[in-house]
Amino acid sequence: MVYHNLKALIKGIRACKTVADERALIQQESAAIRASFREEDSFARHNNIAKLLYIHMLGSPAHFGQIECLKLVASPRFSDKRLGYLGIMLLLDENQEVLTLVTNSLKNDMNHSNMYAVGLALCTFANIASEEMSRDLANEIEKLLGSSNTYIRKKAALCALRVIKKVPDLADHFTTKAKNLLTDRNHGVLLSAITLVTEMVQTEPSVLEEFRNAVPLLVRNLKSLVTTGYSPEHDVSGITDPFLQVKILRLLRLLGKGDARASDTMNDILAQVATNTDSSKNVGNSILYETVLCVLDIEADSGLRVMAINILGKFLSNKDNNIRYVALNTLNKVVSIDTNAVQRHRNIILDCLRDGDISIRRRALELSYALINEQNVRILIRELLAFLEVADDEFKLGLTTQICLAAERFAPNKRWHIDTELRVLRLAGNFVREEILSSFIRLVAHTPELQAYTASKLYTALNSDISQESLTLAAAWVLGEYSEIILEGGLVDEEQPKTITDKEILDLLLSILDSPYANYLSRQYVLASITKISSRPTTSPNQQDRIAEVLAQYTSTPELELQQRAVEFASLFNLGQLREGVLERMPPPELKATVMGVVSENKPVGSSSGGDLLGNDEVASPITNGQSTGNQDLLADIFGSSGASSGSTSAPSAGAANPTVKSQQSTIDDILGLFGNTPSTTPATTAVSPLGFTTTTFSPLSMASNPLAALSTPLPQSPAPAPVSTAPVPAAPMASRLTSYTAYEKNSLKITLTPQTSPAKPGVVMILARFQVSGGTPATGLTFQAAVPKSQQLQMLPMSNPDVGPGSIETQQMRVIAPVGSAVRLRLRIAYSINGQAVQDQVDFSGFPPGLTGGA
Repeated sequence: MVYHNLKALIKGIRACKTVADERALIQQESAAIRASFREEDSFARHNNIAKLLYIHMLGSPAHFGQIECLKLVASPRFSDKRLGYLGIMLLLDENQEVLTLVTNSLKNDMNHSNMYAVGLALCTFANIASEEMSRDLANEIEKLLGSSNTYIRKKAALCALRVIKKVPDLADHFTTKAKNLLTDRNHGVLLSAITLVTEMVQTEPSVLEEFRNAVPLLVRNLKSLVTTGYSPEHDVSGITDPFLQVKILRLLRLLGKGDARASDTMNDILAQVATNTDSSKNVGNSILYETVLCVLDIEADSGLRVMAINILGKFLSNKDNNIRYVALNTLNKVVSIDTNAVQRHRNIILDCLRDGDISIRRRALELSYALINEQNVRILIRELLAFLEVADDEFKLGLTTQICLAAERFAPNKRWHIDTELRVLRLAGNFVREEILSSFIRLVAHTPELQAYTASKLYTALNSDISQESLTLAAAWVLGEYSEIILEGGLVDEEQPKTITDKEILDLLLSILDSPYANYLSRQYVLASITKISSRPTTSPNQQDRIAEVLAQYTSTPELELQQRAVEFASLFNLGQLREGVLERMPPPELKATVMGVVSENKPVGSSSGGDLLGNDEVASPITNGQSTGNQDLLADIFGSSGASSGSTSAPSAGAANPTVKSQQSTIDDILGLFGNTPSTTPATTAVSPLGFTTTTFSPLSMASNPLAALSTPLPQSPAPAPVSTAPVPAAPMASRLTSYTAYEKNSLKITLTPQTSPAKPGVVMILARFQVSGGTPATGLTFQAAVPKSQQLQMLPMSNPDVGPGSIETQQMRVIAPVGSAVRLRLRIAYSINGQAVQDQVDFSGFPPGLTGGA
């Protein structure tokens, strides 16, 4: 059955009972339309195209009607032109070859005597124009911008916008006409003109100065909109043409940025808009929000900025979650510009932490971190700790980190600092990063006057809850180091000390071993802790025997690491006086600022295989099968073999073996065999991304293989309490003493590279990349790739955290092996998202000083 018009076809399709029936009907009708096209029936063409467009809307093929649409456009009848242009917009896009046939029809209709025919041509051009068509018809568009008809001028301005987007070089052609359009009295023309000028200013910064002269004109237009009475033609919820107001404000923001004179011209009207606009409805809020963005971007005076921040504070009281989210997001961006003004809204920001919307809670949390300073640290940390009790698990890791970093930076005294970290360990001990735990231990070691207090608090907390892993690790470490303090002085309480026995401490620690919450790491801590307790003079012989029995039990455990520790700890009991010297209290480690992400890759303590609890620099060495490559290099140097290529390096070419590396690795394995250590057999895997970008992933970090050796120096990978009796090992030079070079600084993201070399290993350069953001907006999903010339080799450790938050520094380590005397050159590819926009950049970096790889 053939349907003679669109109405009949729609009825027929709606009457189909199944999808198969509908598909069959459409195929039948499409065949009939094709047959009609072949017959060149000009009278039926209009109906056929109408039916075909409906079939296209249902998702069925309709491309065979493209040429027929062109024939309809050539018809003198307006109804045919309208349907033909509609078909062209639906069935064609700028990549179709048929589009070149449309150019002539568009040119003819742009010169048509009927303004509606001109409007159809302009509307079609604005939707489908390609770069080639834009160049061909740019002169026609420019001519129509000067038309006396407002309907045509409005559409021509939008066509000019399409031309500039496709061919930015043609922006100069429209500058003069665009200036004239800004003086137009018609709101539709003015709206289109401002949209055009905004695009021109963003696309071609060279025209920015020319349009800055139009600021007084824009200010007058905005003032007339704000002060005019009721205008039924343009009124929306009691506000005159809010769309035009928003467009003017957006253009003023671009024109006033970085220009004090233009900013001064618009200060008064911005204050007037901010004061007079009704904020009870969304229409007013949209204008106020655009006003705030304008004030914050231009060179406004301080009073106007405070007013803008107060508007955002008022938004936080709005019941609409979208408005509150926008306000928090904007405050996060401006908190670094005027912290004091944002501080006035601290209470309502903290109230947002209890909001039911997770997005609002997240933004309020980020803003709360940025507001912490020396004056309000007690109040804000108290609120954040209260939020920590009820926070979702996904918030806890970042929350514990930020609380402890703020406490370290702004703590009024050591007692408050320790109390804060203790509460974090109690509330969210399973969500604490290794660096935070390390900084807490360093703090306790450097605060002898509070060691009894801390040990007492940890004992009490652990007694009531052994399910929090970081609390268990910290308590085991502190009780192992300072057990004699609380045994001699008792548990420090608010009122009076409470006596405690060595049996009670030992019972508590041994209860961890059999606890369902115990893991591989916590058992290692406990074994080292009770071994240290056994050497203290306050420990009775009975308890020493009990400790020896526990160690003896673990000498046959199937867990190899625990077995080896137990065997070697047990052997200390036969060393007499030497045991006490080996197990005496550790000297305080070096105090340093906590830098997040070097070791733990943004994971809680238990999710990795451990790190140095005291934050020693050996942790940064990649570990392969239990042996650090740093140790391998050291042994190779001692025995006269170069360690530059020991461990694993990226192969110079895919699939090619490196005999030099094999030979040196074999030498190292032989040397390690002399000490009873298992040779390294797990190489690093090297992934080569497109364009030669290299990412090297090392085998999983594992615990040190020689616990006895670890007793004389802090364990590089097991943060169990290290019973050290020797003098502290001199610290490696801190990164702050080395020279950093800026490799990338755009969109608030800054990347610096810090090279470090050793005279013993010419040609080997260790590079630490640091990532940080300025302002209050985090950079998320950061990927950092690097490539080196073919003559060089590159290894990379994983990035500490792909999300770089305000105030935090994330890191990634690289190792470059280059011919001696050559320059280290890097090609860097950086991809990240900031403010919801994805950014991808590529830079070539050759800023390192000559001679970095040694040689003359």
